[in-house]
Amino acid sequence: MTHRVAVLAIEEAVGYDLCIPPQVLHAAVAADRSPHYEVVVCGVDAKPVRLTTGFTAVLDHGPEALATADSVIVPGTRSVGPRHLGTLPGPVADALAVIRPGTRVMSICTGAFVLAAAGLLDGRPATTHWRFADEFRALYPAVDLDPDVLFVDDGDVLTSAGLGAGVDLCLHVVRSDHGSEVANRAARYCVVPPWRAGGQSQFIDQPLPAESGGVSPTRAWALGRLHEPLDLAALAAHASMSVRTFSRRFRAETGLSPGAWLVRQRVRHARRLLETTDLPVDQVAERSGLGSAASLRQHLRTAIGVSPLAYRKTFRAS
Repeated sequence: MTHRVAVLAIEEAVGYDLCIPPQVLHAAVAADRSPHYEVVVCGVDAKPVRLTTGFTAVLDHGPEALATADSVIVPGTRSVGPRHLGTLPGPVADALAVIRPGTRVMSICTGAFVLAAAGLLDGRPATTHWRFADEFRALYPAVDLDPDVLFVDDGDVLTSAGLGAGVDLCLHVVRSDHGSEVANRAARYCVVPPWRAGGQSQFIDQPLPAESGGVSPTRAWALGRLHEPLDLAALAAHASMSVRTFSRRFRAETGLSPGAWLVRQRVRHARRLLETTDLPVDQVAERSGLGSAASLRQHLRTAIGVSPLAYRKTFRAS
C-alpha cells in the first residue's frame, strides 16, 4: 500500500526544507513507476503560510491530513514559541494532537524544536542545524542532542540537521522502507548523492575569532608553522610565559588545551589542502603537520567521519 506522508508547514516555514520531502519521496517509485509514497503538505489551519524565502504558500490541506498520515514530517521553522520560548502555539499543539499513535514522526533542521517542545524528543537522541545547537540545549535539556551528525534514526522518531541534510534523511527513509535500489533511483532522479551516512559530520567550519592580546599572537605564529614539530614548550617560549601559565591562559581563551587546538588547526589546514590542491594524501599530511597519511586518515575520521579521499571527492571543485 502507498505510504501516506503529511508535511506540516509551521509559519515561518523554511522554504527549502518544505520542498524536500515532496520532491524526494515522490521520486521514490517502484520498477513499474507506481509510487511508494503519497505526500501532502498541510498547515495548522486553512490560512496561507509565510516562508522564510520571501513568499507565501497556499496549502492544499489543513491539519486534518495529519490524522490519516503514516509519517509526519516537520520542516524547519522560525516559529517563536518552539524556537525561543520552549512552548508550542495553541494551533500547532492542536494539530500535533490529531496524529495517530504509532505514526512515524520526523523533522528537518529547526523542525526539531517543534518536536522537542511537544515532548516527543525527551530522553531520545536527536539532531538539528549546528548553528542553533546551543539554543536548543538551553531550551530542551532533556533531549540527547548531537549537532555533529547529518541525521538520527531513533526508530519511530527521526531528526535531521539543516537544509540539505533533509535530503539525506528522506533518502535514508526510502532506503529503510524499500531498499537501496529504490533510494538510488530516487537520488538519480533528483541528481543528488544517493547516500551519506547519518553519523557523518555536518562539516561545520569554526573560524578563529578576531582578537588580540593574551596568547593570540602565539596562535597566529603557530598557524604559519603547522608543518613544523611544535610542542608546548616552544609555544610557551614564543609567548614568553612559563608552560603552566601559558597552558592556563590558552585554555581560558580558546576552551582547548594547546595540543587539542593544534590538532584541530592541522585538520582544518589539511581539509583546505584536500579541497584546493592535487597533493597526494601523504603530502597533505606532511604539510599540515599530521605526519603520515595514516595519521591524517585517523584524525579526519575522528573529526568529521570520512576519509581524506572521500572528503576530497565531496568538496573538491570541478
